[in-house]
Amino acid sequence: MSQRQVLQIFEQYQKARTQFVQSVAELASRPQNIETLQNAGVMSLLRPLLLDVVPTIQQTAALALGRLANYNDDLAEAVVKGDILPQLVYSLAEQNRFYKKAAAFVLRAVAKHSPQLAQSVVDCGALDALVICLEEFDPGVKEAAAWALGYIARHNAELAQAVVDAGAVPLLVLCVQEPELSLKRISASALSDICKHSPELAQTVVDAGAIAHLAQMILNPDAKLKRQVFSALSQISKHSVDLAEMVVEAEIFPAVLTCLTDQDEYVKKNCATLIREIAKHTPELAQLIVNAGGVAAVVDYIGDCRGNVRLPGIMMLGYVAAHSENLAMAVIVSKGVVQLSIALSEEPEGYIQAAIAWALGQIGRHTPEHAKAVAVANVLPRLLECYLRTDATEDLQTKAKKALKNILQKCVHLPALQPLLQDAPANILKHVVGQFSKVLPHDPKARRLFVTSGGLKKIQEIKAEPGSALAEYINTINNCYPEEIVKYYSPGYSDALLERVETYAPVA
Repeated sequence: MSQRQVLQIFEQYQKARTQFVQSVAELASRPQNIETLQNAGVMSLLRPLLLDVVPTIQQTAALALGRLANYNDDLAEAVVKGDILPQLVYSLAEQNRFYKKAAAFVLRAVAKHSPQLAQSVVDCGALDALVICLEEFDPGVKEAAAWALGYIARHNAELAQAVVDAGAVPLLVLCVQEPELSLKRISASALSDICKHSPELAQTVVDAGAIAHLAQMILNPDAKLKRQVFSALSQISKHSVDLAEMVVEAEIFPAVLTCLTDQDEYVKKNCATLIREIAKHTPELAQLIVNAGGVAAVVDYIGDCRGNVRLPGIMMLGYVAAHSENLAMAVIVSKGVVQLSIALSEEPEGYIQAAIAWALGQIGRHTPEHAKAVAVANVLPRLLECYLRTDATEDLQTKAKKALKNILQKCVHLPALQPLLQDAPANILKHVVGQFSKVLPHDPKARRLFVTSGGLKKIQEIKAEPGSALAEYINTINNCYPEEIVKYYSPGYSDALLERVETYAPVA
């Protein structure tokens, strides 16, 4: 056999290998082919090709493995059990940039499914190799490495700490400063995934100087970048007063408020989440947001959004109002109660209704003035409806009941309370009647209106346990009226009168 024939055989073999890995990589990009590839034992066929002498075959084999591992945790587990990870980690340090991107993709695809699979990636020494890739010249390699590190860190505090211990954070902060948008996005996302678990991990990111660089990008025109920037700043702010103050000191207000009207739903939601995480900590931080126009902006935001996107804005109003009377009044003045009332009638989801009920309770619980502002928005019957609904979640019932109780205990605006006399169960009714018993002894006009509107008649129909608080409240109300008036509106009095008519003997 001539040398030329031998070379032809080798050439054919190389073409066949190339065609095979390209076909598998192409097939693996379509979900409907995955099960067939798995049943054909494609994993064991791809593994030796990671060591192929031809770089393009190595890269394509890694890409195919990544696509398979990305599909579900069973295939990712197969990559781990096939001892493929150590080879990929070794190649990360040795091979060209194209292979490095493909290898980092496989590590990410395995790590994303569960903490256990992410731990397998860590155990094979991937972190050090990925951190070295963050120092590569090629932005694509940095991006692939940052993405894999983020997917490892997102699962739990231990894995995030392992990423930190490998020295990733300062390099991720440098990557955020690179000109490539996609690299900025992925690096900000990875920092967010590290920050979210604990104050200590968030502090590590802050100590690396991340806040200043993230804050500079809040008005960047790229929506996907802003999503990650707001997410990272939120994850830093949520842990403690000190961390929230450091974010505020980066002078994000009032510029951040403009993003509440962004075209991108996720930008708006993440921006509202950041404001919520800052507002919840102290009255001083909440006041700073109020002074910047933040409450009015969030009220408008709630009016413009629907569904889950509304939630952080609703909770932000509740947190602000919870701090003090003045801050709750700022929410009222900014038409926050009206907007929450509209949202309560519009939103079908129980968890959103529960958040609205909680926020309204925080606004109305301070003084009679606050309670009146909530009551006149016709919120009380809606809260009662949420509490009484048979299909309501336990959380919704609990929050609606507590909100009703908080508002009712301060409310002396009787016209808003009267509709509740008709429908409220005993545990809510006692709070309603209790408020009437406080106001009626001192207000003649209210006493007259209470009779003409049917309130006194309804009170006589209530069957209260003798000696209970409800019975005492009813007695207090009855003592505000002449005995014959109380008798006149008592159940059965008209029958008693008719009996007297029947038994009455006229004087001849």
